Amino acid sequence: KFQNLTDNFLKRDMAKIMPSIGLEREPIPLWWTTDFINASPPGTKLEDEKWIVGEFNCSCVGISKCLPAYCKDDTPNACFDDIPKKDQAEVRKIGSLVGKKGLSILAKVAAAKRQSAAEESLKALLKTMGATYAGDEALVKKLMTWKRS
Repeated sequence: KFQNLTDNFLKRDMAKIMPSIGLEREPIPLWWTTDFINASPPGTKLEDEKWIVGEFNCSCVGISKCLPAYCKDDTPNACFDDIPKKDQAEVRKIGSLVGKKGLSILAKVAAAKRQSAAEESLKALLKTMGATYAGDEALVKKLMTWKRS
């Protein structure tokens, strides 16, 4: 039922939203919630529905099954063991999924930084041979491709 909303939000709207909140060069947040409000009149076809965002929540998104482990004034020593045993496997699964995705994002960022640093080093080396070599983007691209093979 919400496929149109999901597709439009992720494929069309995020390209506008991320720059508007100063995150145009960032991946979408790993864990956040968005409250959508259907602004269409009753009876509108699913593919024609218009949705608006009521709010984004990126700072305190909760995994409800983890709430027993949430430290508060009245439970300052709460921990994983306070989560009911029947929920711990699911909590571990969710935590592992979020952790793997987070590591994947960090690995991509690190690889891009290494790639950029390698290209800058190559350009500096080529510059010692003459400014025209360092400015030759085709040569730099060819050498960077050769380096990876």
